[in-house]
Amino acid sequence: MLLKILMLVLFFTIMVCVGLYARKHATSVDGFVLGGRSVGPWLTAFAYGTSYFSAVVFVGYAGQFGWKYGLSATWIGIGNSLLGSLLAWVVLGRRTKVMTQHLNSKTMPDFFGSRYRSKPLKIAASLIVFVFLVPYTASIYNGLSRLFEMAFHIPYTTCVVGMAVFTGIYVILGGYMATAINDFIQGIIMLIGIVAVIGAVLSGQGGFLAAIQTMAQIPSDVPLTLGQPGAFTSFFGPDPVNLLGVILLTSLGTWGLPQMIGKFYSIKDEKSIHTGTVISTVFALVIAGGCYFLGGFGRLFDAAALYNETGKLVYDGIVPHMLSSLPDILIGVVVVLVLSASMSTLASLVLTSSSTLTLDFLKELVARDMSERRQVRVMQLLVVFFVLLSVLFAWNPPTFIAQLMGISWGALAGAFLAPFLYGLYWKRVTGISVWASFACGIGITVSNTFLHYIASPINAGAVAMLAGLVVVPVVSFLTPRPDKKKVEEIFTCYEEKVTISKKRSLTE
Repeated sequence: MLLKILMLVLFFTIMVCVGLYARKHATSVDGFVLGGRSVGPWLTAFAYGTSYFSAVVFVGYAGQFGWKYGLSATWIGIGNSLLGSLLAWVVLGRRTKVMTQHLNSKTMPDFFGSRYRSKPLKIAASLIVFVFLVPYTASIYNGLSRLFEMAFHIPYTTCVVGMAVFTGIYVILGGYMATAINDFIQGIIMLIGIVAVIGAVLSGQGGFLAAIQTMAQIPSDVPLTLGQPGAFTSFFGPDPVNLLGVILLTSLGTWGLPQMIGKFYSIKDEKSIHTGTVISTVFALVIAGGCYFLGGFGRLFDAAALYNETGKLVYDGIVPHMLSSLPDILIGVVVVLVLSASMSTLASLVLTSSSTLTLDFLKELVARDMSERRQVRVMQLLVVFFVLLSVLFAWNPPTFIAQLMGISWGALAGAFLAPFLYGLYWKRVTGISVWASFACGIGITVSNTFLHYIASPINAGAVAMLAGLVVVPVVSFLTPRPDKKKVEEIFTCYEEKVTISKKRSLTE
């Protein structure tokens, strides 16, 4: 226990010291929100990856989907690395950096307001961010606190408060640069930790081949398998259709999440994009692939402790139960691993929420002449507000981790993905089509939460995203064209001539 406590003390000390070091970068709005738009490839890639994966993935998603789909859940991690990281960097990275810098936009709602020449769009988008990032933060607290209860026997509420306090301290002190540096440190811990944990868990089952053999012998009369022998070790698992829905939401969803897209705003240069693409993809493959691969062996640990009083399986308890038999030193590593993932994601969420509410809502409607220094102070105060709000929401979370995250991701990505993606590439997108995408994404996600016409909130989120990709072009063609001159002026940023070396581009 002493060793585990010392590891935590060292971890928190480093986080606060980084916040103090990064204070010099957080004196301006650009510095506090985007690190001065000069963050290198390693910090950007790790910031992207650690904001992507948290206790939600390691505890909630890995446990639930590993149980449902067996080893085929590993496809979710592969999808996260190829669609959610590699393709996102290739398709969005450069164009996001160029256009947002040209428009001088610092947040995603700010982009909508400038790109579509509409302050109401900007304000509406900021409210959507404010409302739907809170469930996500609650899900992060929930997953992490279950591990703390297992490792330290610390009450859930104490875990929530402790994590919130330390996250708030380093975000307030150093803004984006503090979160980026801490993300890098936390990312290294995550990479080492996930490899060690997988090795230890499989070793406890007699090794990889023995664990596979035991998994293959799970009776085919389990309802989910539909009588398919060895379903939980098969290539596509027992339920490939719903598995695809999870892959789409957790992979394509990042394209529309403001806390993820914001990382592209701060990229330093062309080299950072190329290097960051590779680093981010490899990071996602190891972390997400490792988490879901580990969760795929969850049925080997089936025990009475996983079921509540009514006999219902508690998915959020699967991974903590799998890890409970590990040596103390490894449990300490696991706790620091998940703490790293969760605090980095939480920091990104509260920074996104506070900057959006300050720059896109308060500055537009309440205090238009707010000075630069005052804007930074308001954002720091709002970091405290969002941390407190998420703590209150996490105090008694209404449902499982995966469902909380599914609602948040579905609403945000369903509303934002299509108008953001099309807005970077297509001049014909109209403001009305953006409103339609907002209504479609929020409408499908929220209505399904109450009516349940789509069985899984995860699949509802995937449907909301795909619907937006159809709605935006259809409505754009049915509504009047935007002002051609103004749109052409925006897209001139892509035509600006630059000089580069031959190692980057060959001449004819």
